[in-house]
Amino acid sequence: MNTSRQSKNNHWIRKIDWILVGIIILLAIISITFINSAMGGGQYSANFSIRQILYYVFGAIIACLIMLISPKKLMKYTYLLYIILCVSLLLLLVIPETPITPIINGAKSWYTFGPISVQPSEFMKIVIILALAKIVTKHNQFTFNKSLETDFKLFFKIIGIAFIPMVLILLQNDLGTTLVIFAIIVGVMIVSGITWKILAPILIGSLVIASGVVLSVIYKPSILENSFGIQSYQMSRINSWLDPYTYSSGDGFHLTESLKAIGSGQLFGKGFNQGEVYIPENHTDFIFSVVGEEFGFIGSVILILIFLGLIFHLVRLATKIDLPFSKLFIIGFTTMILFHVLENIGMTIQLLPITGIPLPFISYGGSSLWSLMCGVGVILSIYYHQSKHYTAQTKNK
Repeated sequence: MNTSRQSKNNHWIRKIDWILVGIIILLAIISITFINSAMGGGQYSANFSIRQILYYVFGAIIACLIMLISPKKLMKYTYLLYIILCVSLLLLLVIPETPITPIINGAKSWYTFGPISVQPSEFMKIVIILALAKIVTKHNQFTFNKSLETDFKLFFKIIGIAFIPMVLILLQNDLGTTLVIFAIIVGVMIVSGITWKILAPILIGSLVIASGVVLSVIYKPSILENSFGIQSYQMSRINSWLDPYTYSSGDGFHLTESLKAIGSGQLFGKGFNQGEVYIPENHTDFIFSVVGEEFGFIGSVILILIFLGLIFHLVRLATKIDLPFSKLFIIGFTTMILFHVLENIGMTIQLLPITGIPLPFISYGGSSLWSLMCGVGVILSIYYHQSKHYTAQTKNK
């Protein structure tokens, strides 16, 4: 009797992706540690590291609950979640400013319920991945004679499902999240089965346009202002990225301080809680600057290697999945994490413009962390409900 019960418990334990859990726990420890260190500057009255612990606890509960739901059920209710979040984004645009829908940092992107603020656009990123995975899976399932025409249909289906939330988020003046969704679309398209005869010209054309925009910013900024309606404050942000020290007392202040902090950390850093450079809101989007200053180049590389380990594990997991929906979700989620890491670290070292994208699992924030934990929950669900397939594949190998 006891042997049978122990066998069941061991089976339940084997159905959890402990590698993923271990990486998330490690990132949680790093996050809480450096947010606590960021409090040492005296610019905050509250200790946000305590709140981050609570956010992680609640996020872990969310992930565990989602893990118990099978991928097939998640797929079934994807479009319902999509509609609910689209409506919540639309309401933020049409409802006047209230205590529940306040304007924060010039944007009305949050629902506030007492001490808790929820940003629907963060959760939309996860739902978009689910929706794209479902639409690609259904299309390929019922396409018996693949052709250029069917691939074009799939292409426009993907664009269509992402268009509404992207517009709604862009209207909230949230360019960062819009870029994240665009990156997710590219990642899903690449593995969707659409022929490169369609993808290659589109991707090359996008690169040419992006290069033209960058060159216009550098040599002819008036073109963007006059022809494309770019506002002066938006141009100031671009100029402060290209030449932050000229704008160090204004829009370039965050970037110059970030560069100063990371540079002063040198090889080994100044030591934990020994940060000296003042960076406003350094516990959110500029948390990597705290890591660079206190633990230097070595500490920064270690953090990047942990993220690379997470991405490698997710890609490896995707190669073992049988269900196309699950495989596509993992690829979409991995693309999102990769883009977040590249953009956040890139903007702290002037490699990329500042867009307000947080460092995943590290930056302080409830909605951002909870949405990521929702994604982790879906991946845990995929592993939990298909662990028999993994065991069989391992034995066959």
